[in-house]
Amino acid sequence: MSGGWRIPEGKRDLFKEPLGTFVTTEDLRKRNAKKTITVGDVVSLTMWKEGIIPDLAIYDGRTERRDMTEFAVLVEERGLEKAVVSNPAGTITRELDDAVRNALDFGPALIRVEGEEDLALMPCIRHAPEGTDIVYGWPGKGMMVLTTDAAVKDKTERLWKEMEELE
Repeated sequence: MSGGWRIPEGKRDLFKEPLGTFVTTEDLRKRNAKKTITVGDVVSLTMWKEGIIPDLAIYDGRTERRDMTEFAVLVEERGLEKAVVSNPAGTITRELDDAVRNALDFGPALIRVEGEEDLALMPCIRHAPEGTDIVYGWPGKGMMVLTTDAAVKDKTERLWKEMEELE
């Protein structure tokens, strides 16, 4: 694995602003997105329990630094196919970026991140078609949803350009 992008120390605040709005499982049942992506173990598990199977679920198997979430167990017990990628905190590896693009191009998928999935939202926004709902957890607050459109894609590209490229 080589290359990727990292948030420079002095620009971390730019990446802390939440995108989208808070949402309940009830709200999610009523939505009619082209595609649905979940980022995070708790959100992915919540959606599965509600019978909403995302087109792509990205998880790291840990929640608040504890090992083996219920979602990771569900994936293993059902023998579901998954891509496993490495992604250190504060970075987006090329491996993660490619895995998101491939998953969206080739059908329902699971990506387990070894490391942190904290920035996985960015490649999801970048590669998802407009009209995709991306649901992610906001620690201690709940679930957020954003629907991809030209404005959010532009904002993501501007943020992406603020990152340092890694060799």
